[in-house]
Amino acid sequence: MSKYSATIGMEIHVELKTESKMFCKCKNGMGAEKEPNKNICEVCTAHPGTLPVPNEKAVRFVQLAGMALNCELRKESKFDRKNYFYPDIPKGYQISQYDQPLCQNGVLEIRNSKSEILNNNQIQNSNIQTKKIGITRIHLEEDTGKLTHPKGTGYSLVDFNRAGVPLMELVTEPDFESGEEARIFCQKLQQICRYIGISDADMEKGHMRCEANISLHKEGEDKLSGTKVEVKNINSFKFVEKAINYEIERQAEALDKGEKIVQETRGWDANRNATISQRTKETAADYRYFPEPDIPPMKFSDGYIEKLKRNLPELPDQKIKRFMEQYGISQENAELLTMEKGLADYFEKTISEIAEKRDAGEIKAEEEKLIKLVANYINTELRKYLFESQEKIESIKITPENYAELIGIVADGKINSSAAQTVLKEMYETGGDPSQIIEEKNLAQMEDDGEMENIIDKILVDNQSSVDDYKSGKENALKFLMGQVMKETQGKANPQKAMEMIREKLK
Repeated sequence: MSKYSATIGMEIHVELKTESKMFCKCKNGMGAEKEPNKNICEVCTAHPGTLPVPNEKAVRFVQLAGMALNCELRKESKFDRKNYFYPDIPKGYQISQYDQPLCQNGVLEIRNSKSEILNNNQIQNSNIQTKKIGITRIHLEEDTGKLTHPKGTGYSLVDFNRAGVPLMELVTEPDFESGEEARIFCQKLQQICRYIGISDADMEKGHMRCEANISLHKEGEDKLSGTKVEVKNINSFKFVEKAINYEIERQAEALDKGEKIVQETRGWDANRNATISQRTKETAADYRYFPEPDIPPMKFSDGYIEKLKRNLPELPDQKIKRFMEQYGISQENAELLTMEKGLADYFEKTISEIAEKRDAGEIKAEEEKLIKLVANYINTELRKYLFESQEKIESIKITPENYAELIGIVADGKINSSAAQTVLKEMYETGGDPSQIIEEKNLAQMEDDGEMENIIDKILVDNQSSVDDYKSGKENALKFLMGQVMKETQGKANPQKAMEMIREKLK
């Protein structure tokens, strides 16, 4: 067991999904524009005499995020100038917020556990606990340009397409103790951003960027007594956890050798699976913050804040609780269904279609059975296809109406599970109607009990040795006989009914 404990705080930047940039009318391409310096103007490239005009939608987005994260929304806020000289900041300063952020003093509860999200988004639960992570502040600023360094040229280029994109920065309290906790927090923040519609928060596309501040202390010492090291350039959830864990090990080894930890900024090198020293860490004094003179302070009324609250959609934790109470499904199923808002919406649309079909007499099965079948099929079978194709639920060819029809057919015992797999695969590829696919592929279950009885009688006569084995106590013989029935009927026999008939005849 290590003699050191880690204290970790996170700084997370999220690019906001507005139509235009933060302080000008340029298109907000969120850095996706391939042609360099296409979405730029005099304002976002800092030509002399230009003035910034704040994007009202970006302000509102940050406040929505603050509400979703249980923050206090300030009734008075302002922009500040953060001075530093890098080539990707054409003004020589960034318009940000310092002492009066839009949101402050929030909290987000995470499921701090051995619960793992597997590659296909399945949950593997074990010893689940919860932990509250404090949020110090959420503020709004403009993004920087992007530097590129052509290999072997000796010079750098700047693309200002990203300069001026609205950027939300969230700063947590130093409440994390491991890389795993930080990863879970970042994943939940991404989920919330998508639910409230302020950002896609796609780390691979640079919409969401994470930085970790890590220090170590010995047991009994103040948790803030260690020297803080910042790790930047973390662009995936997996790397958030790996970078933090690496830095904890690096600092522990250095302290064991009697070395002094330097307060610095380090970058995460994914190729080397290591953090690399970049520069000495700046402090607030180095940035020489002062109020932005070209933008008046912002004031927000109680009425404005109340209206904003009414626009806040149902959040993931609320949806999980409602799904469990309203639909009677397990917490694991509810968590899987609500990982993405689109998936949760698809589930509810399917349930609505099923209710209509039951009322019309098209589906006979009990409501509870149908709901559980919808949840299980989405979380296992449909999710498998989504994972393999890397498709979003919103773009698949299967409509909720057709999905509801398939679930009803399965629940009413009109096809067996093997046939259901075949139908679902065809539906996913073509968007076809399940009843038509069943008819075309001749997959309907055998409904004539007399025909099934004749087939079973034949199987029993042709496999007398297996009949004798079963009667002598060998249970596996029954499985063999059942397999022969399914083979003879080309999978059309109802397995439960066939098993009952075989057992009855072997008494």
